[in-house]
Amino acid sequence: MEKTKTITINNEEYELSDLDEQTLYYVNQVRDLKSRIAQSRFVLDQLIAAEDTFGKALVSSLNTDNKEKDNNAS
Repeated sequence: MEKTKTITINNEEYELSDLDEQTLYYVNQVRDLKSRIAQSRFVLDQLIAAEDTFGKALVSSLNTDNKEKDNNAS
């Protein structure tokens, strides 16, 4: 027994086999965009974490440089 593939839009269920080619194209576009948005959020989270890490490293580096300058000036 084959399971019928369906999609739910606005709380209404549609059988994919009943949709015309243009509507299936839109379904696939929306699915692809949702996937790409999720992937972009994943990458954005990585970029934010990396920026935070490098920002902290920069501050630490500047603090170390300032301490070395203070020690050399004394």
